[in-house]
Amino acid sequence: MTNRYRGEVEITLDGRCWSMVLTLGALAELEGAYAADNLDDLLARFTTGRLSAHDIQRLLLAGLKGAGHDVDADQLARMHCPQGVVGMAQAVKHLLEATFAPQEAGTASVATSPSKAKGHSDTTHHPAMARHP
Repeated sequence: MTNRYRGEVEITLDGRCWSMVLTLGALAELEGAYAADNLDDLLARFTTGRLSAHDIQRLLLAGLKGAGHDVDADQLARMHCPQGVVGMAQAVKHLLEATFAPQEAGTASVATSPSKAKGHSDTTHHPAMARHP
């Protein structure tokens, strides 16, 4: 069972329900793969509404690995989703929303920058990384 508040989502591949989550390590790998300097740059790439098949595969793989599944790109490329590539794209959309969308009021915040935690102002504000009441 997935926990959306922890950024987890599910996808059905080859008749099996798989959990996915973009952990800090998975996000760091994606930053490196896309030569992104920070999470803002990475998020900007994925919010254009124009994901390639390679983007979808890379994000699914990062999410599966983040959830602890031992799957490689070749295995993922051969897996079948009941809704086809549309279902895979929707799963990626849900994964990104679960990772970057602000939490509902009354729940824990998504993140606070290290400089803000030390009492310094945060000059790299991004709505997805903002503290919410």
